[in-house]
Amino acid sequence: MTESQAPLLIKRYASRRLYNTETSDYVTLEDVARFIRGGREVQIVDLKTGDDLTRQYLLQIIAEHESRGENVLPVNVLTDLVRSYATQAQSVVPQFLAQSFEMLRESQEQMMENLKTMNPVASAMGGFEEMQRRQQEFLSSLMGGFGGRRGEKPAAPEEGAAQDLAEIKRQLAELQAKLARLQK
Repeated sequence: MTESQAPLLIKRYASRRLYNTETSDYVTLEDVARFIRGGREVQIVDLKTGDDLTRQYLLQIIAEHESRGENVLPVNVLTDLVRSYATQAQSVVPQFLAQSFEMLRESQEQMMENLKTMNPVASAMGGFEEMQRRQQEFLSSLMGGFGGRRGEKPAAPEEGAAQDLAEIKRQLAELQAKLARLQK
């Protein structure tokens, strides 16, 4: 998605049908999920009131995927989210999640950028697999360890995220140095 591309406007009619204003046709919730997976931002508004219903529909998409057995969010993460609505942590949790996903998005973009410049020899080098393994550990700790591992006290969100970001940056710098050596 380009930065200047406006969100896809979808209007919800009183019959609860969703109308794609760009293609002038009705869409399903799965179509909306497909747009989002494709990198498109969407905005869903109620035709009559003008209320923004995007959040409601995004939550519905997640709930439907979870109910079909496509478990993305571990139970402890869901439990912590429910708890955050009843505590003062409510103001910290959304910021932490937003920053974590932004960091993940940025690291994925950087990884794809680096992969574009790699030659076939680069994928065989030892550091590449190590970086993939560490990135997977980071993602697991982000999602699976959100509420802390059993018996461990969870790190403060800002501290843990900063440490993870520093580790990813270090790994990326190592990979870039190896690539530079290979290209010489």
